[in-house]
Amino acid sequence: MPNDLHIRPMRPDEISIAVNWAAAEGWNPGFADDACFAATDPEGFFIGELEGEPAAIVSCVNYDARFAFLGFYIVREDLRSRGYGLRMWNAAIAHAGARVIGLDGVTAQQENYKKSGFQLAYANVRYGGAVAAPAAPRTDIIALTDVPFAAVEADDATVFPAPRSAFLRAWIGARGHIGCALMRDGRLAGWGVIRPCRKGFKIGPLVADDRATAEAVLSALLAKVGGGEIFLDVPSINGEAIALAQDFGLAPVFETARMYTGAIPPLRLQRVFGVTSFELG
Repeated sequence: MPNDLHIRPMRPDEISIAVNWAAAEGWNPGFADDACFAATDPEGFFIGELEGEPAAIVSCVNYDARFAFLGFYIVREDLRSRGYGLRMWNAAIAHAGARVIGLDGVTAQQENYKKSGFQLAYANVRYGGAVAAPAAPRTDIIALTDVPFAAVEADDATVFPAPRSAFLRAWIGARGHIGCALMRDGRLAGWGVIRPCRKGFKIGPLVADDRATAEAVLSALLAKVGGGEIFLDVPSINGEAIALAQDFGLAPVFETARMYTGAIPPLRLQRVFGVTSFELG
């Protein structure tokens, strides 16, 4: 085992290093991702340094006392296969403590993650493609910022394993992020956020009671940015979400394995038409 790697938590202003490394790996992060991620768990991002230079990164964000999510697991290309990755991994796992940990791992690494106690829940598939700007949004579509935050929190709790108030506030309010929502009978029936990325736009989360509502919100988001190249990460077990992506002309780009180390609360995954982030769940 190498003993010359110095591992420490990143400062909030250093999380941009992780985002930039993710961009170099082709993960196409959003321009405001670092600020949003820093708001979630400032102690959950780690950097490994060799002689003061970044050598490896990883994150394990603790959402509450029971759940954490692991991401940004990258070793600098010229330093791989030297054991540095395992040391970073162990630091991330230690930060989570006794919490159940989730991750979105590349399919090729599934077996390695299983050795650390992760079990496959389902695949998430990234769909992408160029989309023309839809017509004007329906008149019942409103800005997500006009929805009481408590309503957004409550709805998010049906599709995510832990409370994430700090993250949601940062995500909804981030510069360049646009959110739309559809209310029905006084309750939140669907909502989503679109954000500019290094390449095109990503939509996530996209949460809705049914496909028609998801399509209305998705169309409104696309109209807000004038169309263009978009990416939508879809749980493979939601057939309606896959059909929606395909009907918009999107095609699979790659997929990840959503895995957990233990049981999580029951989630209404049939309402998830777009995953928020492969890095933070």
